[in-house]
Amino acid sequence: MTIEMKDTTAARVTSALLGHHHELGNAGSGMVHTFIVATDRDDYWEAYNAALAANREHPSRILIVIRDPEAPDGLDASIHTETEARGDVIVLTMRGRTVEHPGSVLRPLLVADLPVVVWWPNEAPEDLLTDRIGKLANRRITDALGAVNPTQAIIDRAYYHSAGDTDLAWTRTTTWRALLAAALDQVRQPVTAATVEAATDNAPASLLAAWLGLRLGVEVTVIQTAGPGITAARLQTPAGVVEIVRTGLEDTVYRMPGQPERKVALRRRNVDELITEELRRMDDDVVLAEVLAEMVRQNGQCALDLSRRGATTV
Repeated sequence: MTIEMKDTTAARVTSALLGHHHELGNAGSGMVHTFIVATDRDDYWEAYNAALAANREHPSRILIVIRDPEAPDGLDASIHTETEARGDVIVLTMRGRTVEHPGSVLRPLLVADLPVVVWWPNEAPEDLLTDRIGKLANRRITDALGAVNPTQAIIDRAYYHSAGDTDLAWTRTTTWRALLAAALDQVRQPVTAATVEAATDNAPASLLAAWLGLRLGVEVTVIQTAGPGITAARLQTPAGVVEIVRTGLEDTVYRMPGQPERKVALRRRNVDELITEELRRMDDDVVLAEVLAEMVRQNGQCALDLSRRGATTV
């Protein structure tokens, strides 16, 4: 069953939600945060399913915000009551000038005294912290791979980075970073040069290269390949080359100087898994902040003075 509400208000949606809880005999307890997904009609369904998948591990009130600025002014809402979600699922369609005032719609629906997370699955605002929706959140998640120009999008994220911001392009590098860190611990040799190979305009590759450069103190070259995604990382040491080369969608070859070649699992994860991983932490990602600062330096830009910028407490 879905409770449909046309040309409604935030107060009416809140009242309907409370009535639904009363019918079920609960108060919507057990949730760990409010999860806002800011999307549009074209990308709504994939984002909706990813939010539901993440909800299995992270019970939350999910607010799917569909923005339709070209439609007549108004607000439509649907409360989804027959989902597998461990919490509330509310789809809010903001039309016309309502798009310009999302806070007045969303604030009454935030779960009191719990963190707020906002996720932009595709194009995101330039400055997340000052965005009308972003300013409501403790954590703000973007995905540069959903942007028209992923590499430029991650550079923009670096320039405007604030405490609480992250991007799924960084999450996509988690396993690569773990394997490379393990390799460096074993080789115990200075790295003299490094390369990352990836598809054209690949934001995770740019982040991985910046992370390696920051950690190793060497220039890292990004080499374009047919992809998909990151296909290899190579570290040159006096003892030989450390290589992690993806040979298929799930298999990867791991080569270390003086050791036999071995295979490791390094599959490309879907968005459901990535967003689930990111929701496991509500603290600031200090390493990402350092990597993004390094990207700003490499691009010859000056980052904003973020010394007084931080996550907003709701």
